[in-house]
Amino acid sequence: MDGLRVIPTWRQGQERLYVCLPDGRNIAWYDREAARVNLLGEDRQDDVLRALGPFITGSVTVGPPPVPTPAELARLALHPDDDLAPNRPGEALLVALDRDPGPTRRLRPDPRRRALEAEQAVGEALDRLDGAGWHALHSVPLPGGSRIHHLLIGPGGLFALHTLYARKQRVTVADPMVTLGRRMSDPLLSRLRADADRASYALTAEVRPVLTLVEPASVSVPAAPREVRVLTDPDVPALAGHGGVLKPADVEALHAMARDRNTWMRV
Repeated sequence: MDGLRVIPTWRQGQERLYVCLPDGRNIAWYDREAARVNLLGEDRQDDVLRALGPFITGSVTVGPPPVPTPAELARLALHPDDDLAPNRPGEALLVALDRDPGPTRRLRPDPRRRALEAEQAVGEALDRLDGAGWHALHSVPLPGGSRIHHLLIGPGGLFALHTLYARKQRVTVADPMVTLGRRMSDPLLSRLRADADRASYALTAEVRPVLTLVEPASVSVPAAPREVRVLTDPDVPALAGHGGVLKPADVEALHAMARDRNTWMRV
């Protein structure tokens, strides 16, 4: 096989198998999900296919890499420090807990860890929508210290999701107030609408606010809140049922814009 090596890598949760020369240069890669072998030069096609033989399943397309779209080129041009796509669900909380874990012994659980649990549960559900033409970004920072927990972009439009840990508690939503158990009411819906408005301004597209309650004992919504959709965590996948708002090219362009940290600096 002329010394060719096959090296598996992961990019944004997808496996790729790179075919490399002895000096480390890549000459091809196999994208399992797309069932395609991308060749950087046709002169080594037979050698590449022999090297990949043990790894290829089913029929594949062989040819030069597809021409990148404008959205893909924009992503490639992003500096890693400005790219929000690698953010994990609850990224801001993970960083805060790493910097200040808090006392090892405390009378009550750290509320940051409960909030993190909620964001991770919702974020994982959103990430599973990726194959259906949707993209999720997590912990999108806004000037002033605020942030959007999750931004979902897809055929059905854009949604700014705020998660609230509510395990085994009764939640009452009376616009703009949200009451969790016996705690004092909080005008949370006003903040959600304000953050969605800021996101709409940054992306020049409508962003709809969503309050996502994680594991509540019960939810009472006497009257539908203005503009804000209220969901529980099992209902999150239903957002993918929306369609007919954005074309695939528009989804990719908005995702490329939203993942750039600089986009959010002007709101």
